[in-house]
Amino acid sequence: MSSIDLDQNLNTGATVHATEHHEEGEHRMFGFIIFLISESVIFLSFFVGYIVYKTSATDWLPAGVEGLEVREPFINTIVLVSSSFVIYFAERFLHKENLWGFRAFWLLTMAMGSFFLYGQAVEWQGLEFGFTDGLFGGTFYLLTGFHGLHVLTGVLLQGVMLGRSFIPGNYDDGEVGVVATSLFWHFVDVIWIILFILIYVWQ
Repeated sequence: MSSIDLDQNLNTGATVHATEHHEEGEHRMFGFIIFLISESVIFLSFFVGYIVYKTSATDWLPAGVEGLEVREPFINTIVLVSSSFVIYFAERFLHKENLWGFRAFWLLTMAMGSFFLYGQAVEWQGLEFGFTDGLFGGTFYLLTGFHGLHVLTGVLLQGVMLGRSFIPGNYDDGEVGVVATSLFWHFVDVIWIILFILIYVWQ
C-alpha cells in the first residue's frame, strides 16, 4: 500500500468517526429536548392546578397568613435569572476554547444557583405555615420544592461538566453535555419566573 493510499484511508476513517460523533450528539440532544418537553408538561399541569385551586377556593391562604414576603424571593429571582446570562458567557468562552474563562463563569453560575437554594431554605424556615396547611400550603411547597429540586439537579450537573473540563482534550470539539446543561438551566429559570408571578406577584 502506498503512502497516498494510507493517507486516504486515514482521512476516510477520520471523516467517518467525525460523522458518527456528530450523529451521536444529535441523537443525545434530541432525547434531551424530549425530556425538557415532558418536564414542561409536568410543570404546566402544576400551574393549571394552582390557578384552578386559587380561583375556586374560598379560604385560600392559611389562617393568620395575610400574604407572602416578596422582597427576599425577588432578590433570589434576580440572582437566578442573572445566572442564565452568566452561563451563556461560560458557553461562549468554551466556544473560543478558553477553558479558564469557561470554568470561572461556570463556577459563578453554580454559586448563583446555590445562593438561590440557600435563600429558598431560609424562606421556608421563616414561613408561618406548613405543607398540610390548606390548599395554598400544599401547592406552595409542592411547586417551590419541585422547582428547587430542579435547581439542585442543575447545580450538580454543572459540577460534573466543570470536572470534565479538567480532562485533557475532553472539550476540544465542544461538548453536548455543556449545551444540554445550559439549556436545562435556562428552562429552570423560565419556570421560576412563571412561579414567581403566580405565587408572589398574584397574591
